[in-house]
Amino acid sequence: MLKQTLLKAIEAGAAEMSRFFNGSFKISNKEGINNLVTEADHAAEKAIFNVIQQEHPDHYILSEESGEIFMDSSVKWIIDPIDGTVNFANGIPICCVSIGVEQNGQMILGAVYNPFLKEFFFAQHGFGATLNNKMIQVSNKTEVSSSCLATGFPYTYLDMPNGPLQVFEKLIRKGVPVRRLGSAAIDLCWVAAGRFDGFFEHKLQVWDSAAGFLIVEEAGGKVTDFAGNRYSPYQPHIIASNGKIHDELVAIVNGANF
Repeated sequence: MLKQTLLKAIEAGAAEMSRFFNGSFKISNKEGINNLVTEADHAAEKAIFNVIQQEHPDHYILSEESGEIFMDSSVKWIIDPIDGTVNFANGIPICCVSIGVEQNGQMILGAVYNPFLKEFFFAQHGFGATLNNKMIQVSNKTEVSSSCLATGFPYTYLDMPNGPLQVFEKLIRKGVPVRRLGSAAIDLCWVAAGRFDGFFEHKLQVWDSAAGFLIVEEAGGKVTDFAGNRYSPYQPHIIASNGKIHDELVAIVNGANF
């Protein structure tokens, strides 16, 4: 029942994305330069809410634009109506709807849908991960030096040891390709699909990674915080990989040379 609601909700959100894409819509700004929210974000969120609240009116919802709709429920829906809003606002088709479903503190379902590339990623805890209903798995690279990585940069830059630019510079000076797509949810899904071997980011919100980290894990990958501890989307740091390069990538993000 939860899975069917999830599928309907993500389709509803994607339909709103498609309706607005490359059209005219209102854009406003949140904290930080170019931290956008659009009329399409709100429309997609409303469509998703309508599906969930019609079928599960007593469930807890946490969403990027509306915040928390608290209910005394063991089930929480964690929603990013459009992940990659800057891309969306500029007509770049690397953006998606991302929804994770948490039950009793454990992520049990995750779905990420990019309607423009027609890519639907899905995972259920313990049942593996799929892309358009075909099973996917992470890559087999064993060294960071031969890997293709992804990262992102926060809207409000963090001046900290081994910050986003320092880690990025260290990798690219060694010739490691590091891509910046502008959607953490898609970055994670592309790790799961073996397109990227690893992904790291210094400052994410829970809705950015709730679905994607489960998809990586179910595809055979590993996801941790910067200390290498079990990942929680409620803290800001993430390293996701195929597992084989994970320890090396953790060390590099924490300042090690390679």
